[in-house]
Amino acid sequence: MSGKGAPELSVKNCQDLRVAVIAAQWHEKVMDGLVDGALRALHELGIDEPTLLRVPGSWELPVVAKVLAGRGYDAIVALGVVIRGGTPHFEYVCEGVTRGLAQVSVDTGVPVGFGLLTCDTEEQAVDRAGLEGSTEDKGHEAVYAAVSTAVTLRSVSEPWH
Repeated sequence: MSGKGAPELSVKNCQDLRVAVIAAQWHEKVMDGLVDGALRALHELGIDEPTLLRVPGSWELPVVAKVLAGRGYDAIVALGVVIRGGTPHFEYVCEGVTRGLAQVSVDTGVPVGFGLLTCDTEEQAVDRAGLEGSTEDKGHEAVYAAVSTAVTLRSVSEPWH
């Protein structure tokens, strides 16, 4: 299972953060699980008014993340799923989206929670989507990673007393 070794993140003092969740629309059942997990995590953290935007597919996640990073968001969570098919399309989309989201984060200094599932089968995606019976909840995990990083960045940008 790919989730072994994941850290238990404890995040405090983050209620005032502006957080956006961007979610692709392909693979509706999986995406509904990822979005639900992300929204549940934000609620647990006391972030009750996140921005939720839907885009056609995973390919569109980086451009929307870049625009939001420039509009004052403290953290962005990108959710999508790409399932391997019989053509090289899978590799191109996965690599392009992954590089694009990393570039947004590094170039802007705004953490981007990586909730892009890159799976060989739909069953693998469902198992990671936070649905009933799933073994992992990647939408939830992506929120905690992004918000935890935003809190860390805020702590190093504030003057020491």
